[in-house]
Amino acid sequence: MSRVAIRVEHVSKRYQRGTASSYLRLSERLWSSISKPFQRSTQVAKKADDFWALNDLSFEVREGEVLGVIGRNGAGKSTLLKILSRITRPTQGRISWRGRVGSLLEVGTGFHPELTGRENIFLNGAVLGMTRREIAAKLDEIVAFAEIESFIDTPVKRYSSGMYVRLAFAVAAHLEPEIMLVDEVLAVGDYAFQRKCLGKMQDVATAGRTILFVSHNLTAVTSLCSRAILIERGQIVQDDDPKAVVARFLTDGINTNWERHWASDDAPGTERVRLRHIALRPQEIAPGMPIDVGTPLDLVIDYEKQIDEGATNVSVFVTNIQGVVLFNTVSPLREGPRGNYQGVVRIPGHLLNNGLHRVRVMVTHDLSPQADVDGALIFEVHEVQRTIAAQGVWQGAVRPQLDWSLERVVS
Repeated sequence: MSRVAIRVEHVSKRYQRGTASSYLRLSERLWSSISKPFQRSTQVAKKADDFWALNDLSFEVREGEVLGVIGRNGAGKSTLLKILSRITRPTQGRISWRGRVGSLLEVGTGFHPELTGRENIFLNGAVLGMTRREIAAKLDEIVAFAEIESFIDTPVKRYSSGMYVRLAFAVAAHLEPEIMLVDEVLAVGDYAFQRKCLGKMQDVATAGRTILFVSHNLTAVTSLCSRAILIERGQIVQDDDPKAVVARFLTDGINTNWERHWASDDAPGTERVRLRHIALRPQEIAPGMPIDVGTPLDLVIDYEKQIDEGATNVSVFVTNIQGVVLFNTVSPLREGPRGNYQGVVRIPGHLLNNGLHRVRVMVTHDLSPQADVDGALIFEVHEVQRTIAAQGVWQGAVRPQLDWSLERVVS
């Protein structure tokens, strides 16, 4: 088993809110101390309000492991990175490292604006404890990756933000610290550069270096990381496979809902058409059983047409929990007098992949939207029983059961 590269033991970090402290000149402090005994206190000092950004955090990262850290804004991710990077100290607890640590916490971290790109490369390498010869051996590779050959001897204060981040990532990825701390670098730069960064980080991870990767790019976390932790209010609430951790993060606070009714005039719609009822009806399963990937689903939509003229129809959009629209289906136009109408559409089995899904329903009158409810229903598809011998999680937004033929070919 590999050795521990990072060990975090019962780490907490406290900040203070609402303090009344202020910065005074030396003469003001001296006068205050001399005159204080002769003055009556007319002010009450504000009590400091303690805020714990991290609260008793403990985990280990082994050599060669790629650990993803996710959580909502304010959860404590950036505070953790600052402590790991030695920018700030923990209030309580202890952190230990094995090897050199390279940090990429924001664009241009550690760059001196007056120095050229070349000089900053050598400066960053020296901070990491590398010799000049080691840095020089990587210089051409760094410059080529950052795509700044024409500006390598220009002060970085004249760089655009894109040039800054390209050089910053190139330095962090190529100077080979044993441990890399990366915060949202893939959220900066154009799409081509983000793909390039992701590919380089995959190469770095394959080479056996340890990476701690903080990001809101959940696709990058699941594809790049071998493990992930979810932080909420300064505490770890899950430490598991990246897909499981991402699924919890995305579904936290979401309840499934297979049916909705609207009886009053507040029902979605207008004076022309109003939605009255939406329901999901799983077929071929016993009541109370989960929806399997092979279960056909009937989606029932009841609406009330409140005027005689015009034609109505219904659109249904099904998305996965990541917001990817899996498909959109539209009913035929239906003319008729005022009254109650019902539309039924069947979603065949072996189409949806396992996971949470959202249903958006739109009712139109003469092709003009009258009612539009996003998240009208939320349901989960489970892999109750796998019928095909395949390993791991089934990839893809959908998993259709397509017709195959396998035959022996005689030459």
